[in-house]
Amino acid sequence: MTTATGTGTREDPWVLRTPPGTSEYQMYRDEGADPPALVCVVGKTTLAYRLRAIEDLQAMLLAHGDWISLGSADEQKPAPEGTVEAWARSESNPLGGFYGLKKGLRGRFGMYMPPLLEALGLAELEHNPRNNRMRAIP
Repeated sequence: MTTATGTGTREDPWVLRTPPGTSEYQMYRDEGADPPALVCVVGKTTLAYRLRAIEDLQAMLLAHGDWISLGSADEQKPAPEGTVEAWARSESNPLGGFYGLKKGLRGRFGMYMPPLLEALGLAELEHNPRNNRMRAIP
């Protein structure tokens, strides 16, 4: 199970690890951003996702009811169908498109959001070297 240190603020971000456990990154809430965001800092790269992604992803997982592949991919690459990454880009999700906010860096939702949901106690996540899945904790 992913545990996170920090409280999720800019001053005290959550410190997380990718699903395989190979890389550490930080996330924090920026409720003052327009739209409110989750800022994800990976090395020298900063990505951002809509803050509502936490609730929307949990709702999708609950509705799905079973394990779903993460399917993480860069924005420029297609996301495998039926994955968390594909859902986060789909016109049929609650936003009608990308949860990522920075053009060119809107992908990798399936890499960075699942560990946060697990750390918050909202989902269960596999931690294999590749092809990980997640499911909601009701």
